[in-house]
Amino acid sequence: MFQLYAAIWRVSARRQVVLIILSLAIAALAAAPLEFQRDIVNHLTEASLDTGQLFLLGAGMGAVILLSLLLKFLMGFLSGTLGEHVIRLIRRRLVERASAQSNDLSQGTLTAAVTAEAEELGKFAGGAFSDPVVQIGTLISVIGYISSTQPGLGLIAAGMILPQIAIVLLSQRKVNRYVALRVKLLRAASEQLSRQDITDEIAGIEAKFDEIYDTRRNMFLWKLSTKFVLSAINGAGTVAVLMLGGWLVLHGRTDVGTVVAAVSGLGRIQGPTAFLIAFYRQVSANRIKFELLRDLIR
Repeated sequence: MFQLYAAIWRVSARRQVVLIILSLAIAALAAAPLEFQRDIVNHLTEASLDTGQLFLLGAGMGAVILLSLLLKFLMGFLSGTLGEHVIRLIRRRLVERASAQSNDLSQGTLTAAVTAEAEELGKFAGGAFSDPVVQIGTLISVIGYISSTQPGLGLIAAGMILPQIAIVLLSQRKVNRYVALRVKLLRAASEQLSRQDITDEIAGIEAKFDEIYDTRRNMFLWKLSTKFVLSAINGAGTVAVLMLGGWLVLHGRTDVGTVVAAVSGLGRIQGPTAFLIAFYRQVSANRIKFELLRDLIR
């Protein structure tokens, strides 16, 4: 994985720095809407908010959300164009390698590498640094905010993430083996299809397609089973926050606005958590594809 990130950094360091700065700004704004929401709810339940204050708080909340969306738009555009730049770079190097006098690269393998493999690896490179930074920063920002308002609720929010990380780390090892097998099978099938007379190759090609199907089916089984367990953990966390928050409100140890903000915060951290899980899977898969592509370019 280090070699993959080192290679991405070598070809896009300056652009990655800009994306990381944008990511940090987005993460810093993540908890701000929750504070506005908490103030509005508390003032309304205490009947201490007039119309002018309500609109002022609403305008502030809207402004923060709009600024965050604009920064996300800019980051998405820059990371997307960076990904396309890396895709073009990979394809050029593959073609240069294939056109060299010492070329020993088969047409089928080259076709598979230039099309699907270069596309997936290049897209990943665009957000390789900025995507995890913004999501991890969002988690820290939101969980930190919840913990500062009510430590018990923050502990539940943090406790939802740790078991999910452990489950994904264990299941992804199995998925990675299927990813590597699928890439190799696709290359072999593409190589057979590129031959002039494929009549004698039909049985072998169809067998490869069957193996690819079985591999993908096993990948789906592992991924969906993991998703089921993670969703159950998220649901249990929401119920726990509502029960503990309700108990604290009934005993006068917190306010309604804090509980509402905590529940909203759980929704905010579920998105980044799900993204980071998917991102880790993507990193693992692209690490394998990077190693296979690197062997072709060398």
